Amino acid sequence: MSYFFNISACLFLVMLQTTIMPYLPLLNKFYDLLIPFIVYLSLSRPIRESLPFVLFLGFIMDNLTGGPFGLYLTTYFWLYVGVKGITTFIQVGNRLLIITLIVAGGVLFENLILLGAFAILGSRQQFAGDALKIVIVQVLWATFTGALFLLFFRNAQSRLGAGFKGINARTKEQG
Repeated sequence: MSYFFNISACLFLVMLQTTIMPYLPLLNKFYDLLIPFIVYLSLSRPIRESLPFVLFLGFIMDNLTGGPFGLYLTTYFWLYVGVKGITTFIQVGNRLLIITLIVAGGVLFENLILLGAFAILGSRQQFAGDALKIVIVQVLWATFTGALFLLFFRNAQSRLGAGFKGINARTKEQG
């Protein structure tokens, strides 16, 4: 059941982020929606279940974007490892402040890796003058909405699980 939820959420978020959000004026500078999902996977799912989805998401995003191949894969993998590492020292649970800081830190981490990769590659284009402004806007968006996405993922998975258990129980009663 959780595999069904993970696959559905992955596909929905990738489609939303690559086809709809770039064309909406308010959301065209929104942060990467897969970051809260990766944080959710690292906080609530075991490694054997969540790591394949993190690698799959990185591979898909690398293929869909025009950036250097492996950039999203590396970013998502290290974000996942970092959140797993942080949770060995800090009890996260349902503490919204810590979850908010983790998501905002993940957005900042991804932006730093992307900017660093473009600087190392020595692209002939100069960074846009408003690159810092975009990073700040994305971190602020993540601060205000990151925990909401995590709560949504947690509630959606628990409701979906309860629905499947109810269907399974009715099937066993009838059979």
